[in-house]
Amino acid sequence: MTTTATANELYYDPWDSKIRREPYPVYQRLREEAPLYYNERHDFYVVSRFDDVERVLTDRETFLSSRGVILDVVKSGVEIPPGLFIFEDAPIHTIHRNLISRVFTVKRMNAIEDQIRAYCASILDPIVGTGQLDFVKDLGSMPMRVIGMLLGIPENDQRGIRDQFDAVNEQKKGGPRHEQSESAGFSLELAGKVFTEYLDWRLKHPADDLMTQLVSVEFEDETGTTRKLSREEVIVYVMVIAGAGNDTTRRLIGWMGKTLADYPDQRRELVDNPRLIPNAVEEMLRFEAPPYHIARFVAEDVEFHGQTVPKGGAIVVLPGAANRDPRRYVDGDVLNIHRDVTRIMTFGYGAHYCMGAPLARLEGRIALEEVLRRFPSWEVDWANAKFSESAELRGWDSLPVFT
Repeated sequence: MTTTATANELYYDPWDSKIRREPYPVYQRLREEAPLYYNERHDFYVVSRFDDVERVLTDRETFLSSRGVILDVVKSGVEIPPGLFIFEDAPIHTIHRNLISRVFTVKRMNAIEDQIRAYCASILDPIVGTGQLDFVKDLGSMPMRVIGMLLGIPENDQRGIRDQFDAVNEQKKGGPRHEQSESAGFSLELAGKVFTEYLDWRLKHPADDLMTQLVSVEFEDETGTTRKLSREEVIVYVMVIAGAGNDTTRRLIGWMGKTLADYPDQRRELVDNPRLIPNAVEEMLRFEAPPYHIARFVAEDVEFHGQTVPKGGAIVVLPGAANRDPRRYVDGDVLNIHRDVTRIMTFGYGAHYCMGAPLARLEGRIALEEVLRRFPSWEVDWANAKFSESAELRGWDSLPVFT
């Protein structure tokens, strides 16, 4: 959806496809001209400066997640089902998040590095010599493969699951979903259909995977009762892990291909010195943040820059704008793989910081190492590149390159 505005009018709308494709001029104006911006048409507020974004994401008393973390969900007023811990507030969020932290550890992520690298190589080796590579369609299958390994989902079924999640998350043409009486960004019916069969199998055949651990883990819930997760709760947990683990990392891989095509000198540095790659991945996460917006419900009147955001409103933070805020990063609109990237908002911040961040960084590093080892240079095939229509994650559905 594209909204017509006059040449000098400052306008931000996550459903505006033109802004979404190239948001940085609008981000700059928001930070300088309207650090608290109000979209009258859709009735929501926006903050874009680094400190303001950090404030919203860390103040859990004022800015609630239990009404949704994307604007469609917040505006829809839909009831959030139990177990969707990314849509919860303390103390329930803390309990549910701790459950995932017990099975989704950095140690476990690092233990599968060799498997991730081998899978990445199996994708890239047949492509060597063909002259073409698609960073999203080829390498983009890796994140779901990794999540599938962790959950115990058979490899042959993983692409089908990814395609179903893509269909749910894809923005429908014509405007925001909350104005179309549709599901606001997630589908429990889909989760039940996709994961029930695997859950039934794991109940009978436990293994060393996350699904088995979720089935067997015991915890003390908000009532003080020690129990295991219900069948429905396990399915919801698995859905959240599978969806989040696939989408953001796939967007990151696409942005790495596009960004390093735009900065060939820095790409050459990475080829010559692969030790720079981990920091380069962090810089690219700063430079092109896959999450396009994060939303919160406002629990009480709150002031930003002399203006009041009223209780009951919706507020949006822009990670991509915060990451380029010159108050935080000098020359933020320029990629610099040598930059000291001390803190970014790409994975959120505070209690809702993305638990999959270590895995996303690991996959991004491995993908870049393996690509540069085989393809030291490339140019984007713009005639066949396709930008995503998602209003939640910004990136590419297809990014073919000539190698």
